[in-house]
Amino acid sequence: MSRRSGEPIPFPLRRKPVPEIAPRRRGRPAGLAATPGMPTPAQAEWLRRGLDQAGGKLPLFWEDGRRVDPRSIRGCMDQGWAEPWFANPLKPDWIVCRLTQAGRDAALGLDPATGDDLDE
Repeated sequence: MSRRSGEPIPFPLRRKPVPEIAPRRRGRPAGLAATPGMPTPAQAEWLRRGLDQAGGKLPLFWEDGRRVDPRSIRGCMDQGWAEPWFANPLKPDWIVCRLTQAGRDAALGLDPATGDDLDE
């Protein structure tokens, strides 16, 4: 059986259906905040961890040793929930931050604009 170059190689057709790798879900993705202007679940957890630290210092790593995603840190800084504390001369790419008052409110589930509880 000879084939010319450039012709596709014929493959047999699949006879059985292939299951989806991941089922499709409708609605909001899990990583988004419940309401606009509020932190995502990962950001809220990160902010809560700074509540019981001296000066509101926010951690660089999660409890399991993974580094906190710099995009989450910058997102919190952009929203005003965290502010840079100091530059680390040994690790200049690490962003050392502390909580702001708006960050404390967001971590506690309060409306950052008014300070009122969002559940009421």
